[in-house]
Amino acid sequence: MGYAVVLGEALVDLLDTERDGERVYRQAIGGGPLNVAVGVTRLGGAAQFVGSLGDDVLSGRIRGFLTEVGVGVAGAVTVPAPTTLAVVTYAGPEPDFRFYGEPPSYGLLGPDDLDVTLVQGADVLYCGSVVLLRPDTLAAARRAWSLAAGLRVFDPNVRPRLLDGPAALDGLREVVAEFAAGAHLVKLSTADAELLYPGEPVEGVAAYLRELGAATVVVTLGAAGAVLAAAGADPVRVPAPKVNAIDATGAGDSVMAALIADLLLDGEPDDPAAWVERVAFALRVAGLVCESPGGATAMPTRTDVTRRFGR
Repeated sequence: MGYAVVLGEALVDLLDTERDGERVYRQAIGGGPLNVAVGVTRLGGAAQFVGSLGDDVLSGRIRGFLTEVGVGVAGAVTVPAPTTLAVVTYAGPEPDFRFYGEPPSYGLLGPDDLDVTLVQGADVLYCGSVVLLRPDTLAAARRAWSLAAGLRVFDPNVRPRLLDGPAALDGLREVVAEFAAGAHLVKLSTADAELLYPGEPVEGVAAYLRELGAATVVVTLGAAGAVLAAAGADPVRVPAPKVNAIDATGAGDSVMAALIADLLLDGEPDDPAAWVERVAFALRVAGLVCESPGGATAMPTRTDVTRRFGR
């Protein structure tokens, strides 16, 4: 088994919660790609986080946390900026994110900052999330994508509040098509699909991304499970387990983490039925994440998943 390079953002979430009758913000280390890297490691894979981190105390906590859970940070660079904060509020289980910090600490990784040997040696390369909206990090992701010798996986993980009007959405849609065309696996959420391709059914979105060149596409549907479009088969729906959800933060990231961990352990399946089993396992991982508060700290081990769901 080799390792995955996860290229993207790391930041600090301020989670809106109630304590002793007052509204307070609970600090949590986060960022979709960071959650993915942690999830891969917790599920038995090896991950290297590649991104830019600020030069403050919060960044030190992020580095310390990643090191403690076993995620490599050799590809993380320190930049002269405060750590970006994401204020997270809820109107139900789905979180709403607002980002603070300009320039964002996560958006300052340039293509020349990449550890080429680290990227080329990876069995899996992940790119995606809000770094796609920043010129430097988008250029870095494009360079990493071109250098990758292993499997390439992609997750747009769209944050609508960071899109500055229709032109920005059109630009992101072009970036998604660009990365999907060379991806072995694309994962996106229903919200991503609805924003990028309004009015299109999720099965149609999955089929379209496969037509662009993606080998396999997974669209998560929350409590309804996921749509899987794999080579040699029509799109199918994979059900999710019933859980007592209290916080969906990191659930989609955990699906991506589980799929990457299985790619590291067993490679790319050539049988659609094997993909169904992998997606079903990933949805069990996500279900368990939803039963705990927070994102990165809620990522489970395989033993945790077996203990909760019995298989």
